[in-house]
Amino acid sequence: MAEDRIDASAIPDDDVTWTMLATLYLRAQENRRARPVLGDPYAAEALARIDYRFPPMRRRLLTGGAQFIVTLRGRRFDDWARACLARRPDATVLHLGCGLDSRMLRLDPEHRLRWYDLDIPPVMALRRRLYAERGGYRMIDASVSDRGWLESIPADRPVLVVAEGLLPYLTPEAVGDLLRRITDHFPAGDLIFDGVPPWMVRIARPVSWTPATHPVTAAAPRLTLAERVPISAGYDRIPVRGYRAMYRFVHAVRPLREFLVGYRYTF
Repeated sequence: MAEDRIDASAIPDDDVTWTMLATLYLRAQENRRARPVLGDPYAAEALARIDYRFPPMRRRLLTGGAQFIVTLRGRRFDDWARACLARRPDATVLHLGCGLDSRMLRLDPEHRLRWYDLDIPPVMALRRRLYAERGGYRMIDASVSDRGWLESIPADRPVLVVAEGLLPYLTPEAVGDLLRRITDHFPAGDLIFDGVPPWMVRIARPVSWTPATHPVTAAAPRLTLAERVPISAGYDRIPVRGYRAMYRFVHAVRPLREFLVGYRYTF
C-alpha cells in the first residue's frame, strides 16, 4: 500500500463514493471483532488513511448489524473464489466493480496470480492511492460496459470472474452484453455474483436496481448454474448473539432470505 494520506476534499461526494466507502467502513468495523466473519485487516488499514467524515444521516446507516450483510457476502465470495482457484490454480482473476475491496490481498497477498481489478476511473484514482500494482496484479480504469478493456486481457487461461454488488446496478441489456463478451473471450471459467429479487427492485427503483439474476443462461448460453446460496445462510458465523438470531430469523423466512442471493455459474 502507498503511504500518503488522502484528504477528503480529493474524494467526490456522490453515490459511488458513498457505496465504496460505506462497504470499506463496514469491513473495517467488523474486523475489530475477536472472531470476524470476513477478517479484513487491509480494510482497516485503508480506511485509516482516508480523511473522510460520513454525513450524520449516512453514518446512522453504518451502525448496528449492517456490517454483517456486507461481510457475510464477502466471506461467501472469498470461499467460492478460493475453491475455484484450488480447482484452477492457473486461472486469471477478473474482479469487476472492485471498488476499494482488498480481495486480491486476502486471497493472493504475494501477487502470484494473474489478477485484474476493474472499476470506473474516479474509483480507480482513489484505489491507486491505496494499493500498488505488484507481481501479477493490475488495475484497469474502465466501466464494465466499455468495449475495449476486455481485449487487453489474455484469453489463454480459464477465468474467475467476481462481480460482487455489481450486476443489480446494470440494465438487463448491459448484463447480457457483458456476460456474452466474457464467455466468448475466455475458454472456460467461473462467474460469481449476487442478485436481488424483483420485489426488491420495485422498492429500490430510485437506486436503479435491476433483477440481474435470472435467466443469465439466456444472455450467455455457455453458463451453467453450479450453486445458489442466500447470503443469510452464513448466519451461524456471526459472533454476536442478538444479530445471529436476527439473521437466523431472516434466513428462515423465504421472502427475507431471498433479499440477497449469491450465484456461481461455470462455463
